[in-house]
Amino acid sequence: MVKHIIIWDLKDELTAEQKKAAGAKMKADLEALKGVVEGAVEIKVQYEKLDTSNGDVLLDSTFEDAAALRYYADHPEHVKVKEYVATVVKARKCIDFEI
Repeated sequence: MVKHIIIWDLKDELTAEQKKAAGAKMKADLEALKGVVEGAVEIKVQYEKLDTSNGDVLLDSTFEDAAALRYYADHPEHVKVKEYVATVVKARKCIDFEI
């Protein structure tokens, strides 16, 4: 199994309301990929956070193996989500590891 975790920072020019809407859309779109992308075991997104946080949106996902993660990265439905994400995100950090 492979964990794929991302923390995004949303663009500074977005209002608090726009950031909340972007987080909600990212959550809905990314979590909808479970069952669509073969090898995706779990996909969870969190955007409602405490003030102590220094990131805006978290993706916590699990894949069957590294090949499944690579498949997800290029899957057409995931690519559509990434295109939207690129319009609202200023920075991205990622860590992938075997569990």
